[in-house]
Amino acid sequence: MSTREKITGVILAGGQGRRMGSVDKGLVELRGRPMAEWVIERFGPQVDELIINANQNAERYAAFGYPVFPDDIGGFAGPLAGLHAALARAQHPLVATAPCDSPFLPADLVERLYRGLTQADAELAVARTFDQPHPVFCLCRRDVLAHLDEFLAGGGRKIDFWYATLKVVEVQFDDEEDAFRNINTRDELDDVGR
Repeated sequence: MSTREKITGVILAGGQGRRMGSVDKGLVELRGRPMAEWVIERFGPQVDELIINANQNAERYAAFGYPVFPDDIGGFAGPLAGLHAALARAQHPLVATAPCDSPFLPADLVERLYRGLTQADAELAVARTFDQPHPVFCLCRRDVLAHLDEFLAGGGRKIDFWYATLKVVEVQFDDEEDAFRNINTRDELDDVGR
């Protein structure tokens, strides 16, 4: 992978955590550490630059040692707003995303998405397990920013609706299905925290 294009990784931590009791999920502790820290540990080594999208608690996220920025679109507009803000700030031609509430993401996520993206000459690569796509685990070309800008300006918010308008490749991760488990509720946190 030494000859691959450089990749900016963004941790999406811009949500409101409603199902978790309206708390910032990335800062909720799992086994004594904030979930975002687990994601940084697994995702960070896979990318050339790491940035964090957060709409609240910016100073706490900044303590992890990476640049933190909010959505450019107000109102907690979802993961697309976080990707949009990241594309505008990324230093590299490719941008990979991972949510702050998936602490067990694959250690080879970016490598496999990159392979899929380049082999298909796609604009966007999305992780998939069996029949379930995981659009918040993606790798896209930074130059889709203008297209995403237009989609959001037209009121679009659904990530799968947006990526359906691009040249997309879905990359199978059937062998790592559990790695895509995200933690949305206190019960799920208790379940994996044991």
